[in-house]
Amino acid sequence: MSQARISFAELVVAWQAKHGRHDLPWQNTQDPYAVWLSEIMLQQTQVSTVRDYFSRFMQRFPTVASLAAAPLDDVLGLWSGLGYYSRARNMHKAAQAVMALHGGEFPRNAQALQTLPGIGRSTAAAVASLCFAEPIAILDGNVKRVLTRYLGFQDDLASSRHERALWEVAQSLLPQRNLRQAMPRYTQGVMDLGATLCTPKQPRCHECPVQFQCVAASQGTPHLYPVKTRKLKRSAESWWLLLAQTKAGDVLLEQRPDTGIWAGLYALPMFSSFAELQASLPRPVRAKLQEQGAFKHVLTHKDLHLHPVRLDLSSAQALGHGQWLGADAWPVVGLPAPVRKLLTTP
Repeated sequence: MSQARISFAELVVAWQAKHGRHDLPWQNTQDPYAVWLSEIMLQQTQVSTVRDYFSRFMQRFPTVASLAAAPLDDVLGLWSGLGYYSRARNMHKAAQAVMALHGGEFPRNAQALQTLPGIGRSTAAAVASLCFAEPIAILDGNVKRVLTRYLGFQDDLASSRHERALWEVAQSLLPQRNLRQAMPRYTQGVMDLGATLCTPKQPRCHECPVQFQCVAASQGTPHLYPVKTRKLKRSAESWWLLLAQTKAGDVLLEQRPDTGIWAGLYALPMFSSFAELQASLPRPVRAKLQEQGAFKHVLTHKDLHLHPVRLDLSSAQALGHGQWLGADAWPVVGLPAPVRKLLTTP
């Protein structure tokens, strides 16, 4: 059979079988819990980072029932450092919904999966196609890049209308036969292509199974796809952090509100200025404050300029803020990455 007669899906499926990724800890399984967990973790996070987190979560919470039954603080503590903490909160809610509404079994189709907290259209499709062979397209960032280059899709994906059009085309490219085997391999294959060959910079087109049918490859213009003009508007905030510790290793922490920066996590008490921090403390301890070097922490839409202020005490005492957590307690609660780094760096 000439390559021109082989469909996009057939080329991807055949390539994935021989050259795709097969060694990731969440692969080679059709357990929807493991696949769903990995898909949530992989949102805006690199595979190299997710590997260890995934293994720790599966060891601590091996089933959806164990995750649903766990206190949220335990889940956030294990998630600590992975970022985008709303994913962890929604993941916990989704596990509880699976137990309460679906008898402990994940729904077997994408439409029902989307009713669970934190599961969008592409994540639902990934779980449904990988685990239940549902013929439904995914469209995460990697797949958008693969398809727009393959199709020469030049419409601006900042427009919801154009993104809907790409969804429709993606659906039309799915395998048409032997779906039980082909759908999971196809879904994994388009993700693998985007992650390993069809990369944002310096794509390895000469190794790609669809290069001879790819518009961008034939034109030598893969760098032009996908088209998305809308830029994120960045902002900046400055915060002074009270780093109060005792000789025994107790740390003063307070739980953040359910909305806003680091929602629901435990953080050092935060103030908009050094003067505000100083004025909030009892007079006897103010002279012990030591300003540390400021640093910048980058979030998706915002730069945080953080100014740690150290306060060393012989023992825990009431400061009018938060609660003291012992040296055995604070390491396991959910902490923002920069706070954990401050507390663990000598």
